[in-house]
Amino acid sequence: MTGATGRVALVTGASSGIGAATASLLAARGMRVVVNYLRNATAAEEVVAGIEAAGGQAMAVQADVREVAAIDSMVEQVRAAWGDVDVLVHNALIPFAVKSFRDMTWDELRDKLDAEMHAAFAVTKAVLPAMAEQGWGRLIYISTGLSRRPRENMIALGTAKAALEQFARYVAQELGPQGITVNIVAAGPVEDTRMARMTDVFDDAHKQRQIAATPLGRLAHPDDVAQAIAFYAAEDNSFMTGTTAAVNGGMAMY
Repeated sequence: MTGATGRVALVTGASSGIGAATASLLAARGMRVVVNYLRNATAAEEVVAGIEAAGGQAMAVQADVREVAAIDSMVEQVRAAWGDVDVLVHNALIPFAVKSFRDMTWDELRDKLDAEMHAAFAVTKAVLPAMAEQGWGRLIYISTGLSRRPRENMIALGTAKAALEQFARYVAQELGPQGITVNIVAAGPVEDTRMARMTDVFDDAHKQRQIAATPLGRLAHPDDVAQAIAFYAAEDNSFMTGTTAAVNGGMAMY
C-alpha cells in the first residue's frame, strides 16, 4: 500500500471476524489502527496485541456505534493519541431479528433499519469534517449479498443493508469533489463470524448447500473480505467510488 504509513484507520466491530482480520491487514500495510469494540475488551486487546507483535500500531477503543456521544468520545480519544481518522471501515454488526416477514413485527424491522442507518450516519458524521478539511479520506461500509439476493428469514438484515448501500452511493456522489472515496464490500457467507455461529438458524446442511452453490468451492474467510477492504482503503486507489465489491466466491455474480 503506497504511502500508507501514518494513516489512521478506524474499524468498527473489530474484536473478531471480518473486523479483526481487517484491522490486522491494515496495520500490516502501515496504518495505525483503532480496534473498536462494544463488549469484549479481552478479544479487542488480543487483536491489538497481535498487531503489535507483528510490528504494527493499534489501540482498542470501546464505543457503541449506535450512540452519538460514544462515537464522539471515541473519535476524540483517537484524535488525542494519533490525530484525525483518515480511513473508516464501518463493519459493526447491529443485532437483528431472524424470522419471516409473516412472523416479524413492524417494531423488529423498524429497529434494525433505524439502528443500522443511525450507526452509519453517526460514525460517518463524526469522521467526515477532518477528511473534508484535508481533502482525503476513505469510507468503506460492510454489507452483504442479502441486500440483493433474498434468503429465508433474513428480511431485516437484507433490507437494512440495501438501505446502507444506497446511503453510501449518495455519500460517494456528494463527497467525491472533496477527495473522499466511498465504497461497499458485500460479503457472502463468511466462516468464523458471529453470523456463521448462529447454528440454530444455519445448520451444517445449510452450510453445505451454500458451498455447493459457490463456484470456488468454499465459503469466504474473514481474510478474504479484509483483502477487498484493504484494496479500497489503499492510498493509491483513488479513482474508485460508489462501487460494490462482491466477496462471495461466485455464489452471486453481478
